[in-house]
Amino acid sequence: MKNRLKVLRAERDWSQADLAQRLDVSRQTVNALETGKYDPSLPLAFRIARLFEQPIEAIFQDEA
Repeated sequence: MKNRLKVLRAERDWSQADLAQRLDVSRQTVNALETGKYDPSLPLAFRIARLFEQPIEAIFQDEA
């Protein structure tokens, strides 16, 4: 799954640790999400969407 997390985070000048703290996850989780090694759970995807005030579909795209 492709995502825009890194771009959205950079637009706000947040580090991975900053984003992790806001989402209540580890920095390693943020890194895994950004590099595509991990797809978020549905609850986490909703938290990310709410944090960035965007629909989930604007942040995450299926690669199929």
